[in-house]
Amino acid sequence: MTSTDRHLIDSDAIDRVDELRALEAEAVHIIREVVAELERPVLLFSGGKDSIVLLRLAEKAFRPSPLPFPVLHVDTGHNFDEVIEFRDRRVAPTPENPEGIRLIVASVPDAIAAGRVAESTEASGSRNRLQTRVLLDALEAGGFDAAFGGARRDEERARAKERVFSFRDEFGQWDPRAQRPEPWSLYNGRIRRGESVRVFPLSNWTELDIWRYIALEELELPPIYFASEREVFDRDGILLAVSPYSRPGPDDQVSREWVRYRTVGDLTITGAVRSRATDIATVISEIGAATVSERGETRADDRTSAAAMEDRKREGYF
Repeated sequence: MTSTDRHLIDSDAIDRVDELRALEAEAVHIIREVVAELERPVLLFSGGKDSIVLLRLAEKAFRPSPLPFPVLHVDTGHNFDEVIEFRDRRVAPTPENPEGIRLIVASVPDAIAAGRVAESTEASGSRNRLQTRVLLDALEAGGFDAAFGGARRDEERARAKERVFSFRDEFGQWDPRAQRPEPWSLYNGRIRRGESVRVFPLSNWTELDIWRYIALEELELPPIYFASEREVFDRDGILLAVSPYSRPGPDDQVSREWVRYRTVGDLTITGAVRSRATDIATVISEIGAATVSERGETRADDRTSAAAMEDRKREGYF
């Protein structure tokens, strides 16, 4: 390698870091704007890569002060054990933050037991759609008027329509025709009593940006993001892990394969991808060559119809 080649590589790396720091600064600005304009924000936290990055950005926005709002996890009861273990460890007290982070868990199983939602009786039924009612109940119970989410515009078509400040009516529902313009990154957070805002500071990030930021900040992730051997079966072109919640049918063939996950979600609808990537650098290389978004490749809930995500967002979904 010549000195010129080395200079070009170093220059490219510096440019990528500069781009990430610009995205970081934009997200921090958005988070601070919300805290300045609205009364009771909360951060939606799934334990997935995007919400992990979002939580780090929120911490940076207010250092050295503690996080001025809690985090909320909507727990379907069908989560990956590794994700729940990571979630609890991430919010636990540390020497830098002796009080830890306040965690609110909105439980889908509790809502089912209370009769607030009804579980599907189908063998392949998922609790994913039940999250909407549970989320809306938790936001109302906490009096939250703003909820930070980790959605990005590159994930899915309905999310590409959404503004950074996504306004919801008094029923928590979204109308894409009633969103406010955001010229020059100016955000209008005025709402009437009962209305709320979903806020997406990562709107302009890509999946590759997220992973490069994870590498830059040396963020810890749940181990399901890295390849390991798992028992899986193919259902409608999606590799599901064999678990008490996602059982293969009589015609499903079970195999043991090296796989990893691109997204975190309910075990019953979150598929794996075949991979040998056991470290961040290899994952970044794989994503750089990918031609399908992570949700398009691995989420069964987005395949129910062409407008599946938009329909759920209109009902009050993330």
